[in-house]
Amino acid sequence: MMFECDKCGNCCRNLKMSELYNDLDRGDGICRYLVGNLCSIYDNRPLKCNIDKSYDEFFSETMSREKFYEENYKICEKLKGRK
Repeated sequence: MMFECDKCGNCCRNLKMSELYNDLDRGDGICRYLVGNLCSIYDNRPLKCNIDKSYDEFFSETMSREKFYEENYKICEKLKGRK
């Protein structure tokens, strides 16, 4: 099972919503590695940008993978509404 991303880029355009991503912000809330809707460093992106690896590293003992995905999909849908 893997997180199904539709590559809209909205998570990378709303970095100001969390201080966790300040180091990636190019100054306007958009990730400095975003090109179009895609990550230019995708294969080497930070752990915090990888839903599946973040789950394994930080959340696997506190919730199910399904619940973690569900929460991330909810946030994804909220970001899509911010266009």
